[in-house]
Amino acid sequence: MENTAGWVAGNGRRRQRGTARALALVLVALGVGMAVASLAGPLGFGSMQYRTSETTVNQLVGSDAAALFIVFPATVIAAVLVFRGYVAGPLLGCGIGVYAIYTYAQVIIGQEYLRMPGNVEYWFPLLLGVFILAEAAVVLSLGSVPSDLPWPSPAVRKTAGVSLLVVAVFLVLGQHLRSLLTAWSDPASLTEYASSPTPFWMVKLMDLGIIVPAAIASGLGLLLGAKWALKIMYPLLTGYAFLAASVASMAVVMYVKGDPDASFALVAAFLAFALLFAGLALMIYRPFIRGTAGSAQYRLQ
Repeated sequence: MENTAGWVAGNGRRRQRGTARALALVLVALGVGMAVASLAGPLGFGSMQYRTSETTVNQLVGSDAAALFIVFPATVIAAVLVFRGYVAGPLLGCGIGVYAIYTYAQVIIGQEYLRMPGNVEYWFPLLLGVFILAEAAVVLSLGSVPSDLPWPSPAVRKTAGVSLLVVAVFLVLGQHLRSLLTAWSDPASLTEYASSPTPFWMVKLMDLGIIVPAAIASGLGLLLGAKWALKIMYPLLTGYAFLAASVASMAVVMYVKGDPDASFALVAAFLAFALLFAGLALMIYRPFIRGTAGSAQYRLQ
């Protein structure tokens, strides 16, 4: 019996190490793929030309800048943490995967194919590869996260729970309700909708159909003390921190280029929003960074 138990335990550790190595490689490939896609577009060499309006191109340039200068380095850091056996690695990697799925689904689907000039369809294999790697990062990360995640302090749990509920309210009432009503009543007056309706509805679907329900479920779960909410909290807050940085980058690019939908007030608001979520991300990762939590080091034996 002892020999059998030892063989099972050893086999489990080997599978765990194999999963960690696979996750580290997937994260590196995902980071490189995002960097290549960013450089291929109008931000870099201009080889990949988006089929969308000038306003949406400005947003995509901002998104590419965030992917190249913020998310790509974070992906490399996550891969190193995973390789060294720290639990922060798969948690960070899962959030990056969520960000990439959200972002590149919109890049692929949210184009005005056959209606506007461009050649983005020829870059579909690259974008598809990034999307698949993002999915793999989420699956492998969730499989690598230990079940005994340290329970945050009551203050951190309450802050994270309330923040997720605030995200849901902001997306519904602050971000989408006004433009949704305008799209129904006077669509021609809304530049982003009149010029590129496909990404307009794509963002509405993903924010209101995916992000909002997940944020409400996780936020309520944290406030009610449900341990399962932790595995949603980390990828959701991490992914949204990167999305907030991406949106802030979009606002900056649009303002610099004199976009009609841009304003200095929006730039300031989205930069403040990005800083707020960066702070929230640091808050929930602080136990792992400081090594104070009992299971902070995820060491593969």
